[in-house]
Amino acid sequence: MRGASVQRPSAVVIVAVCGISRQISFHEGPCPALREFRMQTLRISLLLTTALVTALPAGAEDTTALDEITVSANLEATGTDRTGATVTVVTADALAQAGDTRVADYLARLPGISVNGSGPIGTTASLYLRGAPAQYIPVLVDGIEVGDPASPQGAYDFGTLSTADVSRIEVLEGSSSALYGSQAVAGVINITTKRATKPGTEQSVATEYGQYATRKFSYSVATKTENAEAALTYSHLSTHGFSARDENDGNYEADGYRANRLSFFGQYTFANGLTLGANGFAEKSWGEFDDYTGDVAGTPGDDFTTRDTKGARVFADFVTGTVANTLDATWFDSDRQSCSNGWCDPFDGTRTKLGYQGATDLGATARLVFGADTTKEKSAGASTRTNGVFGELNWAAAEKLDLTFSLRHDDHSDFGGFTSGRIAAVYRLQDDLLLRASLGNGFRAPSLYELFSVYGDPDLKREDSQSADIGIEKRWGETASLRATAFYLDAKNLIGWDYAATACGQPWGCYAQVPGHSRRSGLELAGHYRVSPRLDLAAAYTYTDTSVSTGWAAVARHDLTVTATGTITEALSGDMSVHYVADRPDGMPEYAVVNASLDYDFGEGRTGYLRVENLFDKEYQTNKGYGTSDRAFYVGLRASF
Repeated sequence: MRGASVQRPSAVVIVAVCGISRQISFHEGPCPALREFRMQTLRISLLLTTALVTALPAGAEDTTALDEITVSANLEATGTDRTGATVTVVTADALAQAGDTRVADYLARLPGISVNGSGPIGTTASLYLRGAPAQYIPVLVDGIEVGDPASPQGAYDFGTLSTADVSRIEVLEGSSSALYGSQAVAGVINITTKRATKPGTEQSVATEYGQYATRKFSYSVATKTENAEAALTYSHLSTHGFSARDENDGNYEADGYRANRLSFFGQYTFANGLTLGANGFAEKSWGEFDDYTGDVAGTPGDDFTTRDTKGARVFADFVTGTVANTLDATWFDSDRQSCSNGWCDPFDGTRTKLGYQGATDLGATARLVFGADTTKEKSAGASTRTNGVFGELNWAAAEKLDLTFSLRHDDHSDFGGFTSGRIAAVYRLQDDLLLRASLGNGFRAPSLYELFSVYGDPDLKREDSQSADIGIEKRWGETASLRATAFYLDAKNLIGWDYAATACGQPWGCYAQVPGHSRRSGLELAGHYRVSPRLDLAAAYTYTDTSVSTGWAAVARHDLTVTATGTITEALSGDMSVHYVADRPDGMPEYAVVNASLDYDFGEGRTGYLRVENLFDKEYQTNKGYGTSDRAFYVGLRASF
């Protein structure tokens, strides 16, 4: 009987979403995105997931699931049980328990995400979300978009982002251009830095030393009163590293990295309810890399990159009548130099953005979020401007059904206007059993480099996409949870390198519009089970079909992470994770890597830890030809007071 109750609402949601989407011109013809989406394999996967739901412990079914809050899915705080979007929330405790140095290494544990690295920290790391590459995933840090305006396709490079200053990460999956504009084709990653967690003043310090002469240090101070809040964090990281090109191929030169980062946040609320605030960061780094040739004939290269990145945001929150308003301005600047054997190429880019957002209730069952923004990007003497207006209606259509309708229009200074939309629905079969579905379209404007560099073409048009997903989530209180999501993404008018293109006048080709489509479809599974009060198991699995791919690099078909977290004594706890990747592109072999950590609580806010990367010293590559860490030991201390 439970299987029947699961199937009927999901079919209703699909039909409703498909019908409404035709009205706002998501596509032409008889809803091709959903026709593809209902492929036999995905239907079977959802049926198998439903069977798993019924097989897990039934004794805890009466326990209501704990609420989580997302600010990414609907542009303001919303319970994850009230949104049809697929969102994963990562807390500061989860980051600390895992112990990963790079944010990318932790994100690789999550469903839907894969990461290809080009060596140690400081070298390029490319993140894929549901099989789509990084240029389709905007990354925001405290409301500041940090994608590099001077990079070839405007993507954010996760190779240098440390976990030292991160307190929360939200991963929003599915096309979100209706809220975030250009690039939000595959989803959005929203990062929040450290803040005060309670009234009073908090300080924390962390230090670590380990393999490859790696040293880490961070210090944070945060304070909170009834009307004010402030936070400041400094972090330092240095390492000798290992060879970016795989040492097993004859490359022996270690590629080091060092970075210093400072971030701040502050806000004050006046007696009349007006809140004024500012936040920002500055980071300087230097890191070595290997070009595609590696170490030629035993001669070490002299390849390194310097980065100087800065960002700032000022904002005002206030209420007029029944409308909650936010005004903000953001600025991001990237000054990057890539040097090889004495020759340096500068890449400078800036992004400024002004925005307004309002929100008001429309009766007892609906809430409207609306706004406008204007963004200017500059690099190498060229610039583009995008003006956008948007609106989102959140409607409690029934006691157990929430619908969200999002619409945005952007006007780009080079290719003109584009309208994007998203429809999302969540149906609560029970308080702890949810069905979700969403359908949206997205776009990516050509980057400044693609338009105006010596390899660019100023006549390039936007890239277009459609996406859909449908999922089920079941929770048994704090004992267990299971989430399954089937997804589909289709992109066309893609921009890529074409060796035959002549528009830029270069003999080896140009950036050009690539004929054909890239499609991604698959299944995400995520769950946890509390085996006992002392042992928790968690797993995340992603199946991705990349058989139709024009211009996008393929990702592994199977990606699985299993993590065990246990309490050994009152003071001693541990974490062990296994990451298994199989059926990889370019004939690359499958691999399984094990990481482990032990934490000892000394009391009074002090914790010592030992962590081991690549516990069994596995030789593997995430990016063909580039190296990964051998077995590596690190010891550290965290303290808060």
